[in-house]
Amino acid sequence: MKDVLDEIVAHKRVEVEGFKQQLPPSHIYKLVEGVMDIAQPSMREALMNSSSGIIAEFKRKSPSKGWIKEDGKANEIPLSYQQNGASAISILTDEKYFGGNDRFIKEARESGVTIPILYKNFVIDEYQLFQARLCGASAVLLIAADLSLVACKSMMHIAHELGLEVLLEMHEERELDYAELEPDMYGINNRNLGTFITDVQNSFRLASRLPEQVCKVSESGISNPDTVKMLRMAGFRGFLIGENFMKEHNPGQLLNDFIIKLNI
Repeated sequence: MKDVLDEIVAHKRVEVEGFKQQLPPSHIYKLVEGVMDIAQPSMREALMNSSSGIIAEFKRKSPSKGWIKEDGKANEIPLSYQQNGASAISILTDEKYFGGNDRFIKEARESGVTIPILYKNFVIDEYQLFQARLCGASAVLLIAADLSLVACKSMMHIAHELGLEVLLEMHEERELDYAELEPDMYGINNRNLGTFITDVQNSFRLASRLPEQVCKVSESGISNPDTVKMLRMAGFRGFLIGENFMKEHNPGQLLNDFIIKLNI
């Protein structure tokens, strides 16, 4: 079976070089200097202090299912998520495979979103951290499967220098060594990024292998409020949900209904 992650990362390397041609690193560094005094809310604190911990995702497309909501608007849905109780928002910014764009975060902020926003992409180059900071993200996703331990440590350091928190995503036991880097949030992805097969039991299997008293986030494949309740009992404080909301006509309303069913 073709490894989808390898394909995505190979394309991402070419894409990032193209971005650098359009906006050279020296230029984006100066642009980011101009926004460094604009503090963004802490995603970790939002999740740790939230009774629901729902990270509602703005995701228009996926490699496995194609378009989920091609006409989804970044100046409408994220704000609706906020108004309906999301603790934080994840916005896909990869264009080719997920139909995203950096401008979606800017549009969400301009529409009135004030809660934390996660820059969700396949981050393999420090240039992308500057892109995340420039568009108004609070945190950035780093994926263990994309980065060596040394590269991940370096990227995390740069992210923190830029005022970005890090959600470090792990999927399997051999990636748990990355937890020693002590990210702001420890993510367990229930979706295999090579095959895109999803199994929520992955979070339960790996939860006890993570440090206690840290912000643990379960990602992907969550569609039932009872699953969130069980994950919370297993120590998770964040629950990233995208397709379950985005496939519906009114994602924000479905989020509201979901939170009500949590009985919190």
